[in-house]
Amino acid sequence: MVPRKINLVEAAEAGIKGVWQPHLAGDVNDSQVKIAKFGEVFDWHAHEQEDEAFLVLKGRIAIDFRDGVVELGEGEFLVVPKATEHRPRALTHEPIVLMVEPSSTLNTGNATSALTVTELNRL
Repeated sequence: MVPRKINLVEAAEAGIKGVWQPHLAGDVNDSQVKIAKFGEVFDWHAHEQEDEAFLVLKGRIAIDFRDGVVELGEGEFLVVPKATEHRPRALTHEPIVLMVEPSSTLNTGNATSALTVTELNRL
């Protein structure tokens, strides 16, 4: 069977209805490729055992750290090391962000809130 290709930006724009709702784009070994639209501000959290990678596909985001902030635009990439407390937020309207992390990773890491997503929809 030939694998199915996907245009991630088009799929996110058509299939993701709200912010902070990660969707599964694909599985790669023990990791998942997730896509989300970011909103105004997310919860402070850390992933105690997992690194988390962010690639901005559309728009601009900021990732706040307790000692500073990193802004990312389209095509820019950042790895947040495990156990590093951070808080992502949108700098433009509903930016689209690709994240790569182990399949066991919860979007809110060590924090639980109304933004916690335990069951991912697939694009």
